[in-house]
Amino acid sequence: MTTFSDRSPVRVGQARGMALNGVSGTPVMVECDISRGLPGMSIVGLGDTAVVQARDRVRSAMINSALDWPKSRVVMSLSPASVPKRGSGFDLPMVLAILAAQGAVPAEEARSTLVVGELGLDGTVRPVDGVLPMLLGAHGAGFRRAAVPRGNGAEAARAARATGLEIVGLGHLRELVPWLRGEPVGNIGAGTQAGAGGGGLQDSLQTGPEPDLAEVCGQQEARRGLEIAAAGGHHLWLSGPPGSGKSMLAERLPGILPALREDEQLETAAVQSVAGARDRLERVWNGERPFVAPHHSVTRAALTGGGSGRIRPGAVSLAHNGVLFIDEAPEVASGTLELLRTPMETGRIDVVRHHGTVRFPARFQLVLASNPCPCGAAEAVDCRCRGGVRDRYLQRLSGPLLDRVDLSVRTRAELTAALVPSGVADLSPGESSAEVRDRVAEARGRSVHRWGRWGSNAAVPGPYLRREYPADDAGMAILQEKLRAGAVSHRGVDRTLRVAWTMADLSGVGRPDTSAVLDALEMYTGSVDRGGAQK
Repeated sequence: MTTFSDRSPVRVGQARGMALNGVSGTPVMVECDISRGLPGMSIVGLGDTAVVQARDRVRSAMINSALDWPKSRVVMSLSPASVPKRGSGFDLPMVLAILAAQGAVPAEEARSTLVVGELGLDGTVRPVDGVLPMLLGAHGAGFRRAAVPRGNGAEAARAARATGLEIVGLGHLRELVPWLRGEPVGNIGAGTQAGAGGGGLQDSLQTGPEPDLAEVCGQQEARRGLEIAAAGGHHLWLSGPPGSGKSMLAERLPGILPALREDEQLETAAVQSVAGARDRLERVWNGERPFVAPHHSVTRAALTGGGSGRIRPGAVSLAHNGVLFIDEAPEVASGTLELLRTPMETGRIDVVRHHGTVRFPARFQLVLASNPCPCGAAEAVDCRCRGGVRDRYLQRLSGPLLDRVDLSVRTRAELTAALVPSGVADLSPGESSAEVRDRVAEARGRSVHRWGRWGSNAAVPGPYLRREYPADDAGMAILQEKLRAGAVSHRGVDRTLRVAWTMADLSGVGRPDTSAVLDALEMYTGSVDRGGAQK
């Protein structure tokens, strides 16, 4: 009979990994028990297919890296067991837990270091998605050191700069043990560019000149609406016939917006990292705001986020701190656009699944574009659609959705190409993006000085705005009358007042007057007929 005293001492190694819930990291304890039994490895702890299949990758990687593979039974536990673990980033923590159980590395060093990475069969450490939010979560959890794939070096360097973590970039499993023993491997610090080219960042960046407003000819009304939207962070609806420049204008909105602040860069890059869009990170580090333009056939999951296994961010989150452009908006499937209403108000999106809720940030600037009708005729007299089709077309954009859009602007059937016939003075190219951006930055500076933590006019709570920063008495009386007559909703009053403040900031005056209120009211209700939309 075998007693407890007859057994060999229990050998349990511990290492630390990180599970992601949206863009938030949860520390995971990876424990390895090497005990008597037939050789083999089992993994418990609510892991997905990629986690369970790690046993084959780990075994081959250790053997091909000249590391001892246990010749007895191995049980791997990922704790807390109630937290779902997804992805191949747990390969490296499993190896470290095995090495700690064998006594090959210091136990305390293994237990206090975050390690993330996927392993190739030859021991190569491959990049994984979500390293940036993992490192930010590690800093919040009190970690001081971390090891990540060298291919994630660019985002790791930014995390090191923001958090002060000591981070090493590993290219092969053979580098892990020497680093834990104190030997230099190649740390990633705030002032280095180690691994910045990993994952083909530079090769995958788009080249060529950025879209410039100077390429848009005419469309003075629409250009003004775009400038107001940029200065105040307002949502915008462009309506006009095909070829009138709606897409051109929308694509040039990021070019006149202020550059991303450092905190916004981290937020935006965290979403891109989780989505696996490492090729976009360099643009984020340069301060460029995202521009996301899904096709009008976009599904609900693609718009808001989801997936059958690992939940990924959707277009609303990929556009976080940037621009979400929906072209041919009335053609989007019924009900899909209505999903935008909540994130437009809250700045976040909650994806609910049977195993829990995943939250992603979704603070974007929406630009909708639509034709007047399916045939695209600018005027009703030229419309070739059957009776009632033109009226029903814009009814696909519901009243509650449009009530959240601050500016409605109509584009005209003018020439918008950059090359215009000589001698056509009224269609000459307009101001460049740089010129408009300077005015936008000056107006934004006024709003930031006034609002502080809210920053843009579009983010200021309505009750505070009406109580502390109303327009002049005549302007507020006009808004009160429009509200009483049912011409605008309570939300519409707040949005009109925000736009009026943006106009005041662009003009350099200290308070919106009656003229600004009337102008903002017209852009909210008059330029595009909202009456055809469903209320």
